[in-house]
Amino acid sequence: MNQLDLTTGSPLRRLLLFSLPLIGGSLFQQLYNFIDTLIVGRLIGIDAVAAVGAYYPLSFLILGFVQGSCIGFSIPLSQSVGAKTATTTRSYFTNGVWLTGGLCLLLTPLMILGTNYFLQWLNTPNNILAMAETFTLISFIGIPANILFNYSAAALRAFGDAIHPLHFLVFSLIVNVVLDLLFICQFHLGIAGAAWATVISEFIGGLLNLSRFFWGQNQLKLTSSDWRISWAKLKRMCAIGLPMGFEYSVSAIGAIIMQDAINQLGSAIMAAQSAADKIRQLFTLPMESVGAAMATYQAQNFGARNRDRIKRGILNGCLIQIIYSFGAFGILWFSRRALVTAILGNGSPTTTASALQYLTIIAFFFPVHGLLMIFRNTIQGWGHSFYAIVSGFGELAGRLVASLLALTPLGFVAICYANPLAWLISLIYCGFICRFISKRGLLKP
Repeated sequence: MNQLDLTTGSPLRRLLLFSLPLIGGSLFQQLYNFIDTLIVGRLIGIDAVAAVGAYYPLSFLILGFVQGSCIGFSIPLSQSVGAKTATTTRSYFTNGVWLTGGLCLLLTPLMILGTNYFLQWLNTPNNILAMAETFTLISFIGIPANILFNYSAAALRAFGDAIHPLHFLVFSLIVNVVLDLLFICQFHLGIAGAAWATVISEFIGGLLNLSRFFWGQNQLKLTSSDWRISWAKLKRMCAIGLPMGFEYSVSAIGAIIMQDAINQLGSAIMAAQSAADKIRQLFTLPMESVGAAMATYQAQNFGARNRDRIKRGILNGCLIQIIYSFGAFGILWFSRRALVTAILGNGSPTTTASALQYLTIIAFFFPVHGLLMIFRNTIQGWGHSFYAIVSGFGELAGRLVASLLALTPLGFVAICYANPLAWLISLIYCGFICRFISKRGLLKP
């Protein structure tokens, strides 16, 4: 499976080798998101961009929970890989399949039935409500595809294989863009076409990831006994995975509160923030990829009981993030106007100016976000997911304060500072918790 053993060799070199495919994947993912937003904005209209923006906090809440849970379910798997216990590894993998199947059955009908209520609750403007409901409903129908994609990719990375998930992601994104153009331009499906393109491409990518465990030279070679449900393993995976999912959701509640405040500022501000945040994600997701690599690195070395490599990994991860943050700041500073114009066109000067203001402010806080990804994912890699939930409350507090200030004369300026404030509060907490766990000797598996 092109496995990379993260328990040996130079920590910096191992982190870079493992991070690069994840960074490449995140860049391709955000490049797709950028192209998708561009296609929607140019072929359907600015209101469609705002409608997709209205869905984002719900995606953060539900699909963020899915992503966090799937990553969490893979932590015991990664620890068993580091400990080199083959039978336990296979059992963790199959029990993860059962858990994610249960998530599909629970979440999909619940979110489909609640789509209209959620959008109404967010005060989605009437002029984009129909489009937002269409896009959101189809996206929720595709929750099983999203779960399949996230768990299969997380499981491959637990084995140290970051290459194949990248290859399959690139392929699925190409399929996504092709389907976008086909459904919107040829079949005239509008925003529904963009949503279906995403669902179909995620399903294809998930199947390709999963195929690595069943076919090929290095398949996992599962037997029927490996598929037996182990309540002990399910309990451990839930104890780590569900808190990580809830952490994403708690943080997302802050995004929902913030989206409600944005919605009350009108569809022009919604479009500006949505477009600017797509661009912001293009630059910050590589930091999150380094964080994901850190979680796997820490989990494998936790399983191998190597405290020295654990500490060196944190220092090297921080170094990578700081260097990247300054580079990303410089690139964004000189390209932000061209990127905003590419999405919004040469329309409303007010909308363009608001998007530029958002990007200018948030770029100064890139190092804070990068360091947060290191410390938060370190805690998760150690298996102390409960502590990570509280960091989600830190982000919630930051976005709540900014959302309240957005209803004052500060208006959109407060929205621009919402994410930086959330990152800073959470970073302070996660840094303290990492030190607390290390000093108290809680790194023993």
